Amino acid sequence: MPEQHQRLMALRHVASQISNDEDIEALFRDLVRCAVQQGGWDLGSVMSIDLAHGYGLVITRYETSMLPQHVEDRWELATSPSLIALQTNEPVYIRDALESTQFPGYRREAHERGYRTVLVLPMASRDTQGHPMVLTVASRKVRDVGDDDLTFMSTVVHLGAIAVERAHRQRAQVMAHERLQRTLEAQRTLLGDVLAGGSLEKLTSSLGELLGRPVLVIDFLANQWHASASPVPSQMDDAAWARWLAGAQGRELGGAVRDALQRYRQSRLDVPLGRQSGQPTVSAAIEPLSVDDDLVGALLTFGDETPGDLQQLLLESARFALSVQLMRSVVRFRFETRTLTELFFEIVERRWRDEDDALGRARRLGVALDAPLRMMVVDYPDQLGQAEVGRAAGHLSLESHSTVELLARQLNVSLHVVTVGGGLVCLVPQDSASDDAALTRFARRMSEALARSLGREPIVVMSDVCDGLEPLAREWERCWRMIRVARKFGRSGPLDMPGLGPLPMLMGAADSSDVHGFVDGTIGKLVEHDKQSGSPYLETLAAYLRSGCRSQPCADAMGLHVTTLRYRLTRIQELFGIDVETPERRFAVELAIHLHTLTRGASPMGAAASKDAASAPRAGARVAGHP
Repeated sequence: MPEQHQRLMALRHVASQISNDEDIEALFRDLVRCAVQQGGWDLGSVMSIDLAHGYGLVITRYETSMLPQHVEDRWELATSPSLIALQTNEPVYIRDALESTQFPGYRREAHERGYRTVLVLPMASRDTQGHPMVLTVASRKVRDVGDDDLTFMSTVVHLGAIAVERAHRQRAQVMAHERLQRTLEAQRTLLGDVLAGGSLEKLTSSLGELLGRPVLVIDFLANQWHASASPVPSQMDDAAWARWLAGAQGRELGGAVRDALQRYRQSRLDVPLGRQSGQPTVSAAIEPLSVDDDLVGALLTFGDETPGDLQQLLLESARFALSVQLMRSVVRFRFETRTLTELFFEIVERRWRDEDDALGRARRLGVALDAPLRMMVVDYPDQLGQAEVGRAAGHLSLESHSTVELLARQLNVSLHVVTVGGGLVCLVPQDSASDDAALTRFARRMSEALARSLGREPIVVMSDVCDGLEPLAREWERCWRMIRVARKFGRSGPLDMPGLGPLPMLMGAADSSDVHGFVDGTIGKLVEHDKQSGSPYLETLAAYLRSGCRSQPCADAMGLHVTTLRYRLTRIQELFGIDVETPERRFAVELAIHLHTLTRGASPMGAAASKDAASAPRAGARVAGHP
């Protein structure tokens, strides 16, 4: 009983000693010391077992006397009983290491350090690297180890394992707390940089340092790329990576990122580092940067590893900080765009009072309206519908504006973009070096580029050179007449006056009251009669003129008997006094039918007219984000 009491008190002492240790290295030292002192041994150690590399490494030692000079801290598992103890999960007892033939390493060290009996016990815990461990104790004399000794030592090891696991949990909690504090500090740093008005480039650099990996921020609005560092430093340094981004491949990357986010809803992208197939790629996670649900940028973080919870929290904070930073550009863009748009419509609608004042306001916005310039009017496709016209005024205006400006820089075309609700207007300064072929090429490339985001090519009309406010207003009206004709007849892409034929002139004339009177006086009664009674007189007259006033071909084309056709023509002459037998009268009637078609709707002359073309919208409906 006294011996059992001593063992219990010894275990109590071991538990009390190791429970006070918060540092895991100190815990290992006290565990070995307590095991040696309370178990009646002379020396001991805790060893970490690296199974992958086949060796054991001593973590800490304790000896009741001064250690000899030579100490073996690294053991090959092939010569150590530690591997057997771990595999069997049982203690390994070596009664006399000096006589052991199974473990020559212990026999050699036993001679050097003067110990005889060795006991190796597996521990049910792991070190900070995740390796299993064993506790080894030794006696300088040969010692018989009974069941009570094994039970006592196993209990000591078990208590140590409990303390180690508790220390691991505490260490993990401390590390998690430290990571959380670093994350919160990083959040404060990011938001502080944003509120202090720091540049996007500086913010990107800070973000790369905080995340510990290369990042890339793409500003779709300004068409700029900001990189913290090269994601492949072994293949290209930071300067080479910046040149790569500034070149054609960087622009292609911007389009691929936009498509991945908008079209394919991807969260990762493999970035090819070369144009040829088989070239190396680098993987990146992509995060959208949005302002008012408009995609204005993207954040790319390079690397294959999946971010943890805290790193994901930091990424969310980075997205917010970058979005706030980009929001300033969006607000500035909208203000400048709205101001320029209001001034533009004030001019084209001839609402200015002081020409010098209007020219001065334009100069303050960077536009010289008192110098020669040309207008490119871009009209979005009608398929967008009324619900999406509002979207075009917001989201599409941002995207299209940045697309056009990027393309202009690539083709070295100087211009100012005016955003309108249903499209864009590009004001292109003209000088002696201006090249009409270059502008035509730019119009074609712009139409193709916008088609990718709009789903269909827009209408692009180029004006003549105009110098001053009144010429600008006249050219706007002329361009819009061409757009109305193009809409009516289903045309898209870049257009010019010769390509549309005489229709733009007719459309312009059709807007006058004199022409309305001419149409009503020539075929007005016939049109009204058809509208009220449903008679086919206008259709019959148009078909007869189209066939060259030949009865049989006209009847065949309409599927009528020639007698029926002649009866209708007779009734048209009797009821409405319309006679097309003379060239002068035939031309007048045919012209009236054409003008009626352009101004009233579907074409009885057989043209492939679409829906009615609306007149040019007023300025109030065209200002993006403006009531």
